Amino acid sequence: MGTKIYGTIGPACCDTETLARLFENGMTGVRINLSHSGLTEASGWIANIRAAYEKVKTTGDGPEILMDLRGPELRIGALRSPVQIAGGDACVLVAEAAGDETAGEQIPVPVDIIPYLKPGQEILLDDGRILLQPEDGIPDEKLRRPIRCRVIRGGVLSGGKSIALPGVNLRLPTLTKSDLENIGRAGAYGVTGVMLPFVRDERDLLCLREALQDVNAQEIRIFAKIENLEGVEKLAALLPYCDEIVIARGDLGNAVPLWRLPVIQAQIAQICRSAAKPFMVVTQMLATMESSAVPTRAEVSDIFRAVQEGAASVMLTGETAAGKYPVQAMEYIVKTVREAEAFLVR
Repeated sequence: MGTKIYGTIGPACCDTETLARLFENGMTGVRINLSHSGLTEASGWIANIRAAYEKVKTTGDGPEILMDLRGPELRIGALRSPVQIAGGDACVLVAEAAGDETAGEQIPVPVDIIPYLKPGQEILLDDGRILLQPEDGIPDEKLRRPIRCRVIRGGVLSGGKSIALPGVNLRLPTLTKSDLENIGRAGAYGVTGVMLPFVRDERDLLCLREALQDVNAQEIRIFAKIENLEGVEKLAALLPYCDEIVIARGDLGNAVPLWRLPVIQAQIAQICRSAAKPFMVVTQMLATMESSAVPTRAEVSDIFRAVQEGAASVMLTGETAAGKYPVQAMEYIVKTVREAEAFLVR
């Protein structure tokens, strides 16, 4: 089998008919993003994945289902509705209170980051689409005072989006309570792989491996997502403790200047090839297809490069989960991958 190709399930492709068309076009398996919900809430989607696979495939043990955990990542709290944040304006960050949601006048953030929100510190939201900088002084000891920020780069912000603080190293727990609950249910839902975000060192992977063993799910494959500089620097040490490395370019592109990202991707690929460790390339492979029926020339060239570098798998995220053209996006990535493979074996 050649390069594996995964899609991400979401509102745009969760019905059985659309999923069947994705499998028909060559999709290998499906990623379920558990940053905002759990396997139980996704049970209907999982049933549809299975039904679609059985409708299309006549051989095999079933679809590959990857669950992407929350892991040690930072996200904003709940917002009642998306809020427009305009460049040049001010916005206010507050420590998140459990179970609360705001209407957008104040943006709830994890209490762990409040001490680091000092003037000059960059705050990247939603994979770097939005950039803030604090204007206030040092937060008070009780971490209750709102932090006023200047919007350097604006956009539309929804609840649960990612937060990155370049240059700040927080040692958060590897697995959240919801992660452990999902790991406990993984076998029952037919999960074949688990993706761990923001892997920092081998301790994170050993923690996940132990959690899988505790629920007799050690056969589930571990995908280590490289999303920060610590993961890049410790890459060689991670290889024995995972089944596949994931070059997750969204948050990794927040951790470094974007012009360095292609080089880092190439370095990771080289290390993985030398160690015969499979790796995946993911994020914005066909990003314009979230709203366009045709990708850019740069995007299909990016897919070719991933195959040329030796990627064992590639993945679509928002393109299938929330885009207007999930089936067409899958068709483009599959055809581009197969064309690249045919050329590279000549």
